[in-house]
Amino acid sequence: MDSNARRKAILDVIRQSDQPLSASKLAKQFQVSRQLIVGDVALLRAQGMEIIATPRGYVSHQDVQMSAITRKIAVEHRPEDLETEIYTIVDLGGALIDVIIDHPLYGELCGALHIYSRYDADQFFQKVKEKHAKPLSDLTDGIHLHTIQARDEESFARILEALRKAGLLYEKNT
Repeated sequence: MDSNARRKAILDVIRQSDQPLSASKLAKQFQVSRQLIVGDVALLRAQGMEIIATPRGYVSHQDVQMSAITRKIAVEHRPEDLETEIYTIVDLGGALIDVIIDHPLYGELCGALHIYSRYDADQFFQKVKEKHAKPLSDLTDGIHLHTIQARDEESFARILEALRKAGLLYEKNT
């Protein structure tokens, strides 16, 4: 299979999958290296294909439009409150789409998360532990934004109230 045919096949597999697909899994399926898959996906994205890299693997952008309510929220917390923050959002029916920080050198930095459930959250925490990774919010003393999706206004309000009660919502009065 030539490289163009492989990229088309990779795009088809990602679009048809009902779960994120890791580069390693795709590499095994196409009998190529993981690095080649990462490069192929980068080329597909550069051509305008809407593929999102999540902590659990690649997903098609069309698959992540789960709800009618999508909003950004400002939060602030210590690293040890990361689990509370994420579990609060997903346990109340929300999806954590991304994390955004305002970096003093690079400006806005955004990391795709696509955490829709406690299972996704557990996978994310496992990866943080395995890789000894620090969250982006470490660069901004805990202040960051999240794009949150919820199925309706009521669900979104429950998420905000729970984050507020946990002291995680950033609501500083100046």
